[in-house]
Amino acid sequence: MAFTDEEVERYARHLVLREVGGPGQQRLKAASVLIVGAGGLGAPASLYLAAAGVGRIVLVDADTVDVSNLQRQVIYAAADVGRPKVEAAAERLRALNPHVHVDPTPVHLEACNARALVRGVDLVLDGTDDFATRFAVSDACVAEGRTLVSGAIGRWTGQVGVFRGRPCYRCLVPDIPPEAETCVAVGVVGALAGVVGSMMALEAIKLIAGAGEPLAGRLMIYDGLAGETRTVKIGADPECPSCGDPV
Repeated sequence: MAFTDEEVERYARHLVLREVGGPGQQRLKAASVLIVGAGGLGAPASLYLAAAGVGRIVLVDADTVDVSNLQRQVIYAAADVGRPKVEAAAERLRALNPHVHVDPTPVHLEACNARALVRGVDLVLDGTDDFATRFAVSDACVAEGRTLVSGAIGRWTGQVGVFRGRPCYRCLVPDIPPEAETCVAVGVVGALAGVVGSMMALEAIKLIAGAGEPLAGRLMIYDGLAGETRTVKIGADPECPSCGDPV
């Protein structure tokens, strides 16, 4: 899969990186990534993955752009209000990098369609704020053998984890927490979405290019208010309904 002269110039800063180079950039070009949620996290993640030269990006989101999204969902402009998110986002990504194929998919991912969506890609990013959707994505990734990069934000705190089979996301969050709250209810500082969404893109690039040590089985927690980061290990739950030992 040869690069054009324009691609060589475009990806020059990657090509000189020892951990990426030509082979890593070729893997990026050949890769397909599913991004579930074209919102606060999906917006910056998709921008950086498109800029990095990921060959195919599938955007899944059934929402339309709202004025309240513009505080943090930097892929959209005021003129996009009322448009389907995936349509507006795909237009921006294609303008950023015409070498990337973008598939806008205006559906709500749920248990009945998750496996079909996950099956068609190499890697999955989930930036949704709904636990039912997160569980459906995680279960589908376990069933289809796909790696999941999961991110979440609220108020001033965000987290990123990588799940490769066991442990899975359900090992970390076995049930919907009774105190579960969305950004709509608790608020979120807009720039935090950029930080965590970019971390998700970075993990995806590492995984695809085979660079460094991904956050597999670990969770990075970022406290934006304190300016502190810590990483914790995630243990596999033998009784996990998704990846646990069969009875």
